[in-house]
Amino acid sequence: MPRLPAREVVGAIANGFAEFPTPLRDEPADGPIGWPGYREARADAEERTGEKESVVCGTAKIGDVEAVLIAFEFGFLGGSLGQRTGDRIEAAFAHARDARLPVVSLVATGGSRMQQGMRALMQLQRVARASALTRSLGIPQISVLRDPTTGGGWATLGAGADVILALPEAQVGFAGSRVRPPGSPEAYTAEAKYEWGQVDAIVSPDELGGTLERWLRLLTARSSAAAPPPSALRPASLPETGWEAVEAARSPRRPRAHEYLDAYFDWRADISGDRCGGVDPGVACGFGWRDGRTIAYAAQCGTPTQPAGFRTAARLVRLASRLGIPVLTLVDTPGAANDAAAEQAGAGGAIAAMFEAVATASIPVTTLVIGEGGSGGALAFAAAESTWVAPDAYFSVTSPEAAAAILKRPASEVPAIANQLHLRPQDLVDLGVARAVVSEKQG
Repeated sequence: MPRLPAREVVGAIANGFAEFPTPLRDEPADGPIGWPGYREARADAEERTGEKESVVCGTAKIGDVEAVLIAFEFGFLGGSLGQRTGDRIEAAFAHARDARLPVVSLVATGGSRMQQGMRALMQLQRVARASALTRSLGIPQISVLRDPTTGGGWATLGAGADVILALPEAQVGFAGSRVRPPGSPEAYTAEAKYEWGQVDAIVSPDELGGTLERWLRLLTARSSAAAPPPSALRPASLPETGWEAVEAARSPRRPRAHEYLDAYFDWRADISGDRCGGVDPGVACGFGWRDGRTIAYAAQCGTPTQPAGFRTAARLVRLASRLGIPVLTLVDTPGAANDAAAEQAGAGGAIAAMFEAVATASIPVTTLVIGEGGSGGALAFAAAESTWVAPDAYFSVTSPEAAAAILKRPASEVPAIANQLHLRPQDLVDLGVARAVVSEKQG
């Protein structure tokens, strides 16, 4: 894939770009550490690219949303971060805070500028601080990983964004191509980072502008009103027994999370992964557009929830809380994954993180139980005092089968135990676990 100049990338996705007039600080001709030949290298870079530094920063509209853009020019000394790069990025974030504008970083860099030594490396601290200050004000940040995104550029602006998009086949990794251990080149790709839960989506260059426009609309639409619970997706009478409730929730004909999400939202965009190596395909998280506003969602999809699923959902709830966006959670799991792999991956800590994210959220969280509500793995997704239940769902301290095993009772008694657990939708309302049983939407 051709490596486009920064201004061409900006021109392809945005309109009305207005560059910030950031002054260039005075530097010795050969830089702060007197690197031989640095003066000539800079002069060559300026002549070749027409730029004065390795980043171009300004404001523009992506669709109808105004944003601050930080675009790296890889042709200028490999897009490396030097003192003047830090000046420009810091000024861009300051403008974003003053104007309350989202930040889009179009990253293409080999890392810190060797010819400036530790002065260059210290720019990562400046960038991290500027980003953190901006994040603390609830201003969203999106990064686009171009080729290459390595070193400190990946470890600050790239990996530190709220939503991370990547171009196909981009090199992505902390280690640059000249300093990596031999072997496993596939580990340093955008596709690998997506597979490992470190990138939210791979986006083609032709679709980048539209994708950014949708994400910016979603992340900048603050709302204080709680998400309404979804309606039931099929007519269903309330079960007469606990075992009937269990069978209804386990039926392959029962609507699943993706059907609920598709019916609830006009359109939506997923985030992916826990940012530390894991993806759980049984948990869908993201932001959706409904009736002119954004609602975030974290939905269990009917499988045992893995640690990565809890961590991804907790990331979603924390992000929505910081951005002022209400959350909808859908509960549907037989329980948390409890095999050896889940224990090694930190199941307890991951579940605790989700409990904490929901408990401390500064925005309203609404929950609908749409299928199986199996023990603490389901309860971690549920909002206290703001949970509804579908008529073909149940919620229980544990599954009837597990309860029989714990109580040392024969399998033949499982249906009777289901009755004793009071897990039917109407039981949950009587117990104060759920506010109401939702009905099918009329009309």
